[in-house]
Amino acid sequence: MLKITLLGAGGKMGCRITDNLKNNPDYHVDYVEISETGIANLKARGLTTTPQDIAIARADAVILALPDRLIGKVTQEIIPLLKAGTMVIGLDPAASYAGVIPLRNDLVYFVTHPCHPPMFNDEVTPEARADWFGGVHAKHHIVCALHQGPDSSYVVGEKISRDMFAPVMKSFRITVEQMAILEPALVETFSATVIMAIHEAFLEAVKMGVPEEAAWEFLSGHARIEFGIIFGFAGFPFSDGAKLAIAKAQEKIFKPDWKERIMNMEAIKHSVREITGQI
Repeated sequence: MLKITLLGAGGKMGCRITDNLKNNPDYHVDYVEISETGIANLKARGLTTTPQDIAIARADAVILALPDRLIGKVTQEIIPLLKAGTMVIGLDPAASYAGVIPLRNDLVYFVTHPCHPPMFNDEVTPEARADWFGGVHAKHHIVCALHQGPDSSYVVGEKISRDMFAPVMKSFRITVEQMAILEPALVETFSATVIMAIHEAFLEAVKMGVPEEAAWEFLSGHARIEFGIIFGFAGFPFSDGAKLAIAKAQEKIFKPDWKERIMNMEAIKHSVREITGQI
């Protein structure tokens, strides 16, 4: 039985992992939590906390369910205390890529992150359709990276990842650098910003007199079609009128060098340093 120490066990991410691991016979889990709210969340699940020093000393794997800006401080405290061979599992690529987690040559470092339920999925129950994050009722994919350690450790880290994010469909093995390209660069720095702009345009349409419900249904339906066309799922192209509107709007909305500014490794390194509080 693998001994897992879950740091931040009563937090938002920690509770999801707790719920998936607490009854799994493959693991003995020590729940480490210091906030009153987090401790109450664990108590509501019939669980008690373990002092951090005791949990860290006997851990085979440590899961960092912590906010980005605390990871550096906490890992500075715990890394020297881990026994050789312990696996340190990060849930966000920023801290690993930014180098805020101290590295010991005799430890294994693994990073994993959920992809969240696909936009185009087969979920039919109300509970699954309302599970935006995934890992409770809705199926999703995950990405995994072995940052340091023998290749045999990847199997161990992937199994833990599948179990704590269950139900999982595909698991994609990538590098930590590739994970940083995905997040923050692709899904936060760029995509979330663009989606916020879409929301602003939606609000402007409502201000201009379009009924809000009509605007939402029109927007969401067309967004689904547009994703399908652009990513090649739909099997048909944009109309000539739509192509012209897109071409004319691109030069008004985007700076010509936006890809060079956002999707390059120097910009990504700067972003993860900001996220983890280094600058």
